[in-house]
Amino acid sequence: MSGPDRARLGAAALLERITQERVMLTEATDILESLAPQDRARAQRLALTALRQLPRIDAVLARFLKKPPPPQVRAVIQIATAEMLVLDTPAHGAVDAAVSGLKADKRMMKFAGLTNAVLRKVDGPGREVWAGLKPPRLPKWLRGRLMSAYGSDAVAAMEAVFASEPPLDLTPKGPMPDMDGAIPLPTGTIRLPRAGQVTALPGFEEGAWWVQDAAAALPVRVLGDVAGKHVLDLCAAPGGKTMQLAAAGARVTALDISNARLKRLRANLERTGLGAGIIAADAFEWTPDAPFDAIMLDAPCSATGTIRRHPELPLVRDSKAVAQLAKLQAALLDRALAWLKPGGDLIYCTCSLLPEEGEAQITPRSGITSLAIDPIALGGEPHWTTKDGHLRLRPDFWADRGGMDGFFIAHLRKDA
Repeated sequence: MSGPDRARLGAAALLERITQERVMLTEATDILESLAPQDRARAQRLALTALRQLPRIDAVLARFLKKPPPPQVRAVIQIATAEMLVLDTPAHGAVDAAVSGLKADKRMMKFAGLTNAVLRKVDGPGREVWAGLKPPRLPKWLRGRLMSAYGSDAVAAMEAVFASEPPLDLTPKGPMPDMDGAIPLPTGTIRLPRAGQVTALPGFEEGAWWVQDAAAALPVRVLGDVAGKHVLDLCAAPGGKTMQLAAAGARVTALDISNARLKRLRANLERTGLGAGIIAADAFEWTPDAPFDAIMLDAPCSATGTIRRHPELPLVRDSKAVAQLAKLQAALLDRALAWLKPGGDLIYCTCSLLPEEGEAQITPRSGITSLAIDPIALGGEPHWTTKDGHLRLRPDFWADRGGMDGFFIAHLRKDA
């Protein structure tokens, strides 16, 4: 079987697993291990494209499917529909690949005719149906909260960004190698309009950069000059902020509870030639030998700000975990503040759009006499800063440039 066909079948298998088992993409990619790197990259892109538009895709398919086919067949049809209606893939290629893929499986070959008929209709009247559909809405539990926090216009703008493929953002360690289409953003991030195969990009093997969303790169920049300072990166994996801190000359201790995630952090440090002390431990059971000059706490959260990169989140998450996560964030923040030197700085951030995981964590601490809120001013984008001096980043900011992850960032300073 040719490479593109393997990628398409891999994409369908990945989509099927995510939608049937309600798992994150990172928990499902083991089914792509037999594919070549370029096919793995393409399979993931196809699956993510379908996930971003899944409600629209299913609305189109509902016009032409009298009853639901088996999940494996449905995923094949969904991937082919995404190719035709989102990626503008020629219909003959997408349809033939879907039909051929099913014919190659003895259990599924009887659905090849149905698949061909449905996809031919998708390419015909289905295009008119598609054109009349709006970008997919967020699930009710999340949409309601965001409407209350930001208003209907902002939520609609976010949903439009969530429905589009995000660019690839890179944080440079130093001088960047030449890359076709690379755009330097005002905050220091290098943006590529399309991801492609990351490992094939110039400078990957040399460790000249790492993948990190433009918003995720800002907390370390807010911290300022860290050269020579002992900095704790709490909840550090997969290591983007650890590498930023190390590249800026800090003595970094990277703490995370997950050995599996720390494995990726170690690989990133080795590739980039950067160093950090790595500790695998539960933050509620570990205590440092001495307080830190600065602490970076990117707390576990609902990750609702990252839906543009993780469109499976609305399928996997619900409102039940938010209250529990908020309690965890508050406990981690209290513990981290106790490890901070007098006069030290702490950055609290989450990749969440929910105020209870951001502003609501800082407001109760604004009255503590030993703490000061250090207003954040990055310049150039005043609407990013809240009235209390925090950064509240939204996916629809820089929408004309491809958007960014939703993030909350606060800068706390302990009195000397």
